Amino acid sequence: MSRPVQATVDLHALRQNLQVVRRAAPHCRVWSVVKANAYGHGIDRIWRALEGTDGFALLNLEEAILLRERGWKGPILMLEGFFHADELPLFDKYRLTTSVHSNWQVKALQDARLHAPLDVYLKMNSGMNRLGFQPERVQTLWRQLRDLGNVGDITLMAHFAEAEKTDGIAPAMARINQASEGLDCPRSLSNSAATLWHPEAHGDWVRPGIVLYGASPSGEWQDVAGSGIKPVMSLTSQIIAVQTLRAGDCVGYGSRYRATQEQRIGIVACGYADGYPRLARTGTPVLVDGIRTGTVGAISMDMLTVDLTPCPQAGIGTPVELWGNEIKIDEVAASAGTVGYELMCALAPRVPVVTV
Repeated sequence: MSRPVQATVDLHALRQNLQVVRRAAPHCRVWSVVKANAYGHGIDRIWRALEGTDGFALLNLEEAILLRERGWKGPILMLEGFFHADELPLFDKYRLTTSVHSNWQVKALQDARLHAPLDVYLKMNSGMNRLGFQPERVQTLWRQLRDLGNVGDITLMAHFAEAEKTDGIAPAMARINQASEGLDCPRSLSNSAATLWHPEAHGDWVRPGIVLYGASPSGEWQDVAGSGIKPVMSLTSQIIAVQTLRAGDCVGYGSRYRATQEQRIGIVACGYADGYPRLARTGTPVLVDGIRTGTVGAISMDMLTVDLTPCPQAGIGTPVELWGNEIKIDEVAASAGTVGYELMCALAPRVPVVTV
C-alpha cells in the first residue's frame, strides 16, 4: 500500500470560481492566471476546466506552448513578456501576447522579423516598483509602440500592491489615470483582490489568480466566505500511529510541545517534504475524522502530530484533512506566517494528485 498522503483537485470548484469572477466583473473579459503550474494545481491537469475563460495568463514559454499543443486557440498573455529577443520567433509562431516593461523589449520588437504583429501589454509602474515604465513615459511609449509594424493591439497594464485594502488602490489609480489621459486604449489592471472589491479598476480585462483556486487574496478566508468561492485543492492523509503521553512528555524535534496531562496524539503521514509548512505552530487546525483539532510540536520532514483529545475514537487509518473544504488553506498559511499562495505552489512532486 502506498503512503496515504494525497492531494485532490476539484475541477467543479474551479469552474464555479471562474463564474464568481464573472459575476464580480460582468462587463470584463477574463485572463485566468495559470502561472507557477497553475498555482501548483498542474496546468495540464486543470486548463480544460477553465475553457470558459477569455484567455490564459502565465510566465513560462514552455507552459504557453503546452496550452497551444493541447488545443487552446484563444489568447495567451505572457505576464513578464519575453526574456530574450531570440524568443520572439516562438511568440510569433504560437501567437502570444507579450507584456513590454523595458526599453530593450521595445527595441527587440522593432528589430524582429515576424510573420504578423504581436499584441502588446504596455506595463506601467503604478507604485509597486517591480516591473514597468514610470507613468510619465507611458504616453511616449504608447505612441512609439503604435508606430511599430510588429505591434498589433496595445493594452495598458498595471498591478496593485494593496488591493486587498479598502482604499488600497486609490494612489495607483490616480497615477494610472493621469498617465493615460487622452489615450484610447484598453486597460488590464485588476488582480484577484481588485476584481472582487474594486469595480472602479476593472477596465477591459481582469486578471484573477488566487481566487480561481479558492483562497482569499487578503489571506483571510472570512473576506471571501460569502462570495461562493470554493477551495480547489485539498491535502489529506491518515493517522499511521498513536502515542499516549504522560504529563511532562515532549513531542518532536526541539521538544517544542510538552504535555500537561495524559494525552493521546496521532502521527499523520505528511510533513514539510510534502509541502506542509514546517513553521506551522502548535495548534494549526486540522480535521481528524470530521472533528476539528490542532497540530502539536514541530513539523517533521515526513510526519506531523495532532491532538486526539477532541476525537477519542480516532486511531490508525483515521482520515485527516490538512487543508481543503473544512480546513481552509488560508488558516494553515496564517498559522505558519505565510499565505495560501505559497502552500499551493509548494505541494511536493512526491504527493499524488487526484482530480474530481
